[in-house]
Amino acid sequence: MARVPAAERRNDLVNAAIQVIASHGVDGATTRRIAEQANAPLATLHYCFQSKELLFAAVFEKLAERYREVLVANDVHGDVSATARAILRGLMDWYLEASDFAAATIELISWAQRTKEHPAEAVYNEAFKVMRSILERASSGQDIAPETIDQISYVVGTLSDGFVMNWLTYADRAQAALQAEVVIDVLDAWLAAKLA
Repeated sequence: MARVPAAERRNDLVNAAIQVIASHGVDGATTRRIAEQANAPLATLHYCFQSKELLFAAVFEKLAERYREVLVANDVHGDVSATARAILRGLMDWYLEASDFAAATIELISWAQRTKEHPAEAVYNEAFKVMRSILERASSGQDIAPETIDQISYVVGTLSDGFVMNWLTYADRAQAALQAEVVIDVLDAWLAAKLA
């Protein structure tokens, strides 16, 4: 059997943790179950991550990284409205395609609220920082106040969060596609009123 490099093994364990958390929740995400999902010996998990909290911290980092990638990939380099719309649509499409990430994120945020460090704030803060940066670039040449950019970021985040909760609750892809259009219409109406 070929030896798996430590960085690759850590990545496998983080991805396995995301799948296990999505399926069994944080409480059901035992180290044994995660190791089995990663097809790795339990000792390897304990070697790579000295505690479950460190593994979950790596999961939060992965979620933040993935969220950042989705935001950047949906920067259409248009005006603020077109960019906000593209980001929101990109997030909703990603949630539909990566339901494990979506479910794990919701589980981890609930868990994080009960811990001292509250690592979920770091994921949100990073996402808003990236979104704010994209929207600020899109607003160049337009007279849009920085607080309005923050509000747009918040609205996009809130709409995508509501969408993902509904998607995870009902898991009806056809209905979710229709609801995504409604969510986009809500954003468009809010932007039209706010930027008028």
